[in-house]
Amino acid sequence: MRSTLDRIRHTIGFEVIALFLITFVVSHLVGLDPKRMGIMGLGFSILATLWNYAYNLMFDKAMLKRFGTTVKTTKIRILHAIIFELVLVVITLPIMAWWLNMTLLDALILDLGMVVFFLFYAYGYNLAYDKLFPLAPENSVATTANNECRSQ
Repeated sequence: MRSTLDRIRHTIGFEVIALFLITFVVSHLVGLDPKRMGIMGLGFSILATLWNYAYNLMFDKAMLKRFGTTVKTTKIRILHAIIFELVLVVITLPIMAWWLNMTLLDALILDLGMVVFFLFYAYGYNLAYDKLFPLAPENSVATTANNECRSQ
């Protein structure tokens, strides 16, 4: 399982890149003021950072309990990203509609567009992160259990 410092590095990297993309890319693609998108993005980034840390910790603990490892298959990565984004939509939709002065339907369309974007982004980012910072083999339950048996 990942250490707290590793989770912090993961989360900060994810959010810094996401904030840049929201502020400068998404705002221009949808024709919204980059300053308003940037401020909203920063608020959502803080919210998502807190959620990201808690969610990944809970997800990894659930994986360890169910599968004995935190190594994620493609199917698990897709499920991981979908659940993460669904929770964020429920939280951010009314805030987005209010802040950008748009209807809930317009905010939903924008939010769904961002969800699709971030599903691909989250998948790619997490895949790249795991390749750049791979888990050590001793982080699996089976290896840890084997090492404990050897030391007894």
